[in-house]
Amino acid sequence: MASPEPIDGILDIAPYVGGDSKADGVARAVKLSSNESAIGPSPRAVDAYRALAGELHRYPDGGFNALRETIAEIHGLAPERLICGNGSDEIISYLTHAYAGPGDEVLFSAHGFLMYPLSAMAAGARPVKAPETDYRASVDALLDAVTDATRIVFLANPNNPTGTYLPADEVARLRAGLPGRVLLVLDGAYAEYVSRNDYSAGIELVDAGDNVVMTRTFSKIYGLAALRLGWAYCPRAIADVYHRVRPPFNVNAAAQVAGVAAMRDVAHTDAARTHNDIWQPWLTAEMSRLGLFVIPSVGNFITVRFGADGPRAAAEALAFLKRRGVLARGIAPYGLADCVRFTIGLEDENRAVVDAVTAFLSGADV
Repeated sequence: MASPEPIDGILDIAPYVGGDSKADGVARAVKLSSNESAIGPSPRAVDAYRALAGELHRYPDGGFNALRETIAEIHGLAPERLICGNGSDEIISYLTHAYAGPGDEVLFSAHGFLMYPLSAMAAGARPVKAPETDYRASVDALLDAVTDATRIVFLANPNNPTGTYLPADEVARLRAGLPGRVLLVLDGAYAEYVSRNDYSAGIELVDAGDNVVMTRTFSKIYGLAALRLGWAYCPRAIADVYHRVRPPFNVNAAAQVAGVAAMRDVAHTDAARTHNDIWQPWLTAEMSRLGLFVIPSVGNFITVRFGADGPRAAAEALAFLKRRGVLARGIAPYGLADCVRFTIGLEDENRAVVDAVTAFLSGADV
């Protein structure tokens, strides 16, 4: 008897695999594999989550109105132009399904976030990579790669997993060089960590036209990764399209109330940023002191180059660290098989990373 077959291209997709969360034989691993917040969620967000326990029989607000109004108030945006999703991954996925399909192309930089090609392939579109320069997206390369079939350009800014960013004038140049029919999605998952004068998450570009969307997440600096919550600012027409394709209750009630509380706890967000401002440069300097190249990062992580071959290569480093209970992220699927990505953790976790890498480079046994 014949069995159901998925549509063409689905079985070509390699499922996304998240960072390791445990190590065999280790009671408490140092988990620095998923770019989670070092200091965790706001206590106010935790309280809001707990307070909802008696309301689990109620459907969430399908329009996520309180959440949108809070985001709008804090960022000075029109609430009707805000959309929310089960993580910004869901927003990326539904936008791709809505604006690209078979015969279309979805463009992104060579080391861009894996959800871009996965979403493109799931929609039947062809993912296209543009070369980078010094681990940074190149506006010229992206524009050169645009064809009549291009429907969406994704730009993670800052980028994951490299941590590099494009200044605001370069992003504006990218937008200006794109045809109006091409949707530009600016992924600002790590925007809250950036304090550079020449950086912008892209709100002004959304306001300037009809083809730019800026996405954000609560999974990183707000520490709500477990609740899966993301949002985006977009033109009204694109918001209308999104609401037509998303499920009716795609953001759960716990995520909504925790998101509101987290965004209003400005002191906690500032503390998370300050922690990163201290320990990200420290870990970068320590890795450099050990003779390793670190890609300059403005996120809450660093990517370190070990090499692709030999006894001190990235794959061997990952295995050694895991045996010591330090969980980092291998990023071969991003075209960076010679590198390892480390989230910035608490002080003791960061020091444990340096100790483990020092032992690895010295040829020590586990």
